[in-house]
Amino acid sequence: MTAALIVVAVLLALAAVAWLVLRPRQPAIATARIDTPDEHTSMGADGVVRSVQAADLVMPQKALDEIWTPHHLERLARTYWRFLSRCTLGIIRIKYTERERFVCVLFRPFVLLAFQAPEYAMDEERGIVRWRIERGVLVTREGRAKGYLEIDIQRCPSDEPGNARAHVEVAVVNFYPSIARRLSRFVYTNTQSRIHVLVTHGFLRSLARLDLAESRARRFDSIDDVPDPGGRPLPSERQEAPV
Repeated sequence: MTAALIVVAVLLALAAVAWLVLRPRQPAIATARIDTPDEHTSMGADGVVRSVQAADLVMPQKALDEIWTPHHLERLARTYWRFLSRCTLGIIRIKYTERERFVCVLFRPFVLLAFQAPEYAMDEERGIVRWRIERGVLVTREGRAKGYLEIDIQRCPSDEPGNARAHVEVAVVNFYPSIARRLSRFVYTNTQSRIHVLVTHGFLRSLARLDLAESRARRFDSIDDVPDPGGRPLPSERQEAPV
């Protein structure tokens, strides 16, 4: 299994590089500016990983107003998984059930990570989607059902007249990587962790096109139907994020 994980990591890195070179270019509606914190990835003494990547999207005010709906938040969530599959040239595939999302290498039996169905929160200024990590070969046994992946988008003032700014953060919190446990922290840091940062930055840059994937589910008709995010801080501002 350890050798297989290394092979998968190498294949994903090569696929991601190939996709960055060969991907089709589409006109951008927004401007994406990577704003990832300097200390974007950390691993505690207990081997628990926290990683946050961020970007500011500057776009016409009308464009942001049009997509600030629960349905578009669902589409943003779907776009993340579509990007993951595209940038790995189909090596990584996402399998959906009503209650779970499976990140697989080609086929369902080889599940890298399994997530619970997404949880949403939204108001007029903030949108959050979170998937809790259930299991998979990339997470240790003791890390099952403890961590999560989250996309957090916040409307912010813009200094450019007629434009709006959306701050987007993608966070992995309370993640227990099996590569670090089975091999070493060095191997994890220079394989899975680096690939994750590369892919996430690519995803954030891709949002400039506002080409959001269609969502099969339409759970909410209006913002009033979505749980309120409350005053929870952004992932980059949290000391210890609750699970």
